[in-house]
Amino acid sequence: MLPLEERNQRVWLVKAWAEVSGAYNPEKDKPDPPTWKRNFRSALNRKEVLHVAEDHSKDPVDPHKIYEFVTSVDRDFPEPDTLPSTHDGGSASCSQDDILEDLLDSMVLAPIPDGGPPSLAVAPEDPFQLLLSPTVDPSVPCRGLVPQENPLKQLLVPEDDWEFEVTVFYRGRQVFQQAAFCPGGLRLVGSEVAERALPGRQMLLPNPGQVLADMMAVDYVRRVLGSLGSGLMLWRAGQRLWARRLGHSSVFWTVSEELLPEGTHNEVPKDVGGVVFDLGPFVADLIAFIEGSTRSPRYTLWFCIGQQWPQHVSWTKRLVMVKVVPTCLRALLDMAREGGASSLETVDLHISNSPLLSLTSDQYKAYLQDLVEDMEFQVAGEA
Repeated sequence: MLPLEERNQRVWLVKAWAEVSGAYNPEKDKPDPPTWKRNFRSALNRKEVLHVAEDHSKDPVDPHKIYEFVTSVDRDFPEPDTLPSTHDGGSASCSQDDILEDLLDSMVLAPIPDGGPPSLAVAPEDPFQLLLSPTVDPSVPCRGLVPQENPLKQLLVPEDDWEFEVTVFYRGRQVFQQAAFCPGGLRLVGSEVAERALPGRQMLLPNPGQVLADMMAVDYVRRVLGSLGSGLMLWRAGQRLWARRLGHSSVFWTVSEELLPEGTHNEVPKDVGGVVFDLGPFVADLIAFIEGSTRSPRYTLWFCIGQQWPQHVSWTKRLVMVKVVPTCLRALLDMAREGGASSLETVDLHISNSPLLSLTSDQYKAYLQDLVEDMEFQVAGEA
């Protein structure tokens, strides 16, 4: 992840652009760094005087692009009486292209650092010099600045609930599976007497006496479930999934499609939340997978309840194992596996309020890359 100071500088840059272009009024509008960034990038991509010299948009740590000037921008300021009128409430001349043209004309370029590309423009210490131009009236709103919304951004909308598929194993035997949308998160409990006033959808684990024949195993599993107390909680905040345990039973977790005895694992903290999944690395791995990487992104959460993690032995020897699959992530990977370069695929994101999406593979990849940058800017905007 980028240093906090650099992330804040990037957000400040696109925020200033949004204000100058009329797309954002700090006195009326809610801050939206991802949209600011898309507007700014879209305007840059339409300018013939700019060319992408280096594309690092797939970098999971620091996604960015470096633009190069292909023609001279060292031109004189236009005279005030030759400027287009900006007093008609937003005429056709008031567009992102027009504003960006004025800004490029008025750029103050700093010296090029040693070893840098000979034609690369370097921003001055005060990035506001790049954005404010006396030829632009920031009080005049511009029309037609609404970008096409990235449908994958729904993955980050707090009001939209993810669907979780929960599979429970007792001594390696599958005894339960259910998929459900979980407003406020998911809470796995071992008995009906668990606290119902707590947030999250409560999901009761099966009575071992009804699904196991070995009475000794039944007794041990009941002890584990009885120590779950108010349950094991799993919830989403932004791009991360968090977990915490509210009972006495210890809980260990990992993210893996296959459980191997030598795999890494962590303990779920008691009474406080701990991060168990981050969408950012998953999307970055998904893009790499689309581009030919043999490593498939991981998204399946495993929880071992009431016992130490199964090291050096098969996980099927453990009393209670729970697998939790965010079905939206499985859908994203399935689409990456099935989509051709130009084929049109329809996908259900398994998110509440989300319609079916029909995207080509190229569109899908572009939206994923945009989502990576959105998450970076969202983290910076929260800082």
